Amino acid sequence: MFSVGNLFRASERKVESTCIHCNKCVEICPFDAIKPDFTTRVTDCTLCQTCGGVCPTHAIKFVERWNVVELKAVGDPPTGETSLGRRGFLSLAAGATAAVVGGATVALVTKATGAQRPGNEFNLPVRPPGSVPEAEFLQLCIRCGECFKACPNNVLQPEGFQQGLEGLWTPLVEADWAGCASSCNACGQVCPTGAIRALPLEEKRVARMGLAIVNQETCLPFANREACQLCVDECVAAGYHAIEFTRVHTRSDADGNPIPGSGFLAPVVLPDQCVGCGLCQMRCHHSNVGHQRLLEASAIVVEAGPGYEDRLSTGSYLELRRREAGRRVLSSPDASSGDAYFVPDLDPVAPPEEAPPPNTMDDDNPFGLPE
Repeated sequence: MFSVGNLFRASERKVESTCIHCNKCVEICPFDAIKPDFTTRVTDCTLCQTCGGVCPTHAIKFVERWNVVELKAVGDPPTGETSLGRRGFLSLAAGATAAVVGGATVALVTKATGAQRPGNEFNLPVRPPGSVPEAEFLQLCIRCGECFKACPNNVLQPEGFQQGLEGLWTPLVEADWAGCASSCNACGQVCPTGAIRALPLEEKRVARMGLAIVNQETCLPFANREACQLCVDECVAAGYHAIEFTRVHTRSDADGNPIPGSGFLAPVVLPDQCVGCGLCQMRCHHSNVGHQRLLEASAIVVEAGPGYEDRLSTGSYLELRRREAGRRVLSSPDASSGDAYFVPDLDPVAPPEEAPPPNTMDDDNPFGLPE
């Protein structure tokens, strides 16, 4: 394999016309890289320069391969070798065989231990928002690292061997480290191949990366250990409102009636509103795992896979949310309108065309409400 690399060498061993045919270089060469005419078998030479140290006339030089100044005549004495030589041919043949076998082995290993796809036993990695479907993503992603550099929170990290060779160095969301900011769509803007779609912010905000799952065995309120609402506070602050409370471990009085205020308020994730941003997981991990050391791992974790994420090659995520909301409304007997759909409340100021006109307050309409 080194012999193949030598074909692209920038410098090589040369012999000048002052050579006296003493044969010392042939005898000293540890790689049998010198021909009987004292020129070089370039595929065998490692440029160790041992031969130059024993040459009595300093006829050997290591220079640019295009240097032809005062060189000795080739084939004097005759060698009977081709320009490549028997050893060079064997080296190239062995290198080519190793390359073919190695490539085939890597291909087989990659297939056998490739990135997990839907239907396999492991969960898919949580990809950046706007990522195309996994099989297409793995083909398009060139592992350039631009998304890592563009991510302001370092939530995108290179994947290791968790999902096999095929997924190596592709971007995944490391929510224990940070969450995906609702005001950022940088990764899609810098992706050169479209593995991560360049989405406008309003589209990116409703593109589901995964679904937050609460581990009721370790979550502090569910485990009846202590009150905690970190994940809810983080979700509300981000504008998603995808986690609500339910009361657990309520105590009863002597008559069997629940005691008001007893028990804990525990988090419940609303799947139709969660986008898998990971901010809840980040907050739980930083506080309960890292700072207070109450848990060994975050009690709320974002998972990806079928039903947990959106991976569209084309089309609108907003329209997808509208259709999903419409189906929910049609299936709900209490729904009165199918026009509403989930959009995170992320904009503190309404757009100008929706803002109420100034100075509309009067005695009959003190709040300036449109009639």
